[in-house]
Amino acid sequence: MKFEGDEADLVVMGRLVGAFGIQGWLKVNPFTEDAGGLAHFRRWLVHTREGWLEMSVEDFAVHSKGPVAKLAGCEDRSAADRLRGSDVAVPRAALGEAEEGQLYRVDLVGLEVVDTQGAVLGVVDGFFDTGETGVMLVRGSRERMIPFIGEYVKDVDREARRITVDWKADYDE
Repeated sequence: MKFEGDEADLVVMGRLVGAFGIQGWLKVNPFTEDAGGLAHFRRWLVHTREGWLEMSVEDFAVHSKGPVAKLAGCEDRSAADRLRGSDVAVPRAALGEAEEGQLYRVDLVGLEVVDTQGAVLGVVDGFFDTGETGVMLVRGSRERMIPFIGEYVKDVDREARRITVDWKADYDE
């Protein structure tokens, strides 16, 4: 079923990376901290050539080589291969509120980033991962990539829409 909602409300949570076996199962590259994080959602939005399609998750498992999923309507290896490279998203509302001490990266996009002296470095444009470390992409007078770890990120104030970092404006020159 084609998704009719607002794409801006979607949070990409992973990517389908290929077929797993011959019965339509798919290997999943989750963008969640927990490999089984996508198992909590019974309906996924899958970005195909036709746009975002809403698909039911029939089954989900985490194997030694990573998570796999069986989606309704994906009955064989050929169907699974056609979904290779597709992003998997859920509506932001489906995530609910983050638990105490937890943050959803999507909620940080657009927040102002300042150094410990209050100088504005820019705004959060997104995140990417490099192995074990998440990196915050900050756009301002120039692009900065700041590791999202306690050594650099000192405070996240969602009410004030500000992130304070121990990062000097000239670090990345």
